[in-house]
Amino acid sequence: QVPLVESGGGLVQPGGSLTLSCAASGSIFNGNSMAWYRQAPGKRRELVAHITERSLTVYQGSAQGRFTISRDNAKKTVYLQMNSLKPEDTAVYYCNVFFWNPDSLDAWGQGTLVTVSS
Repeated sequence: QVPLVESGGGLVQPGGSLTLSCAASGSIFNGNSMAWYRQAPGKRRELVAHITERSLTVYQGSAQGRFTISRDNAKKTVYLQMNSLKPEDTAVYYCNVFFWNPDSLDAWGQGTLVTVSS
């Protein structure tokens, strides 16, 4: 069993907001930069944002200015606050340790589905 549990997805209208959570085991979380990734239908999994152990953050593409990644080291949890959601944000969202190329990772949680639609 992969020790990553994502939650918080759902159906939201364009322009709406959601906050995703990811509970990780200590062996994955401690000392690692963590990231959110997403995989839209028919597309490859892509990096959305990552956060270092000291909470420095980096965002990719359209996530910049709309999404906020954060972490609670005591709870071993990573969050993704998503605002101004667009239909193109529709995807399954996953968290994991940070790699520039998500294909470098071979173990994933179940993810959480975000659907942006009116």
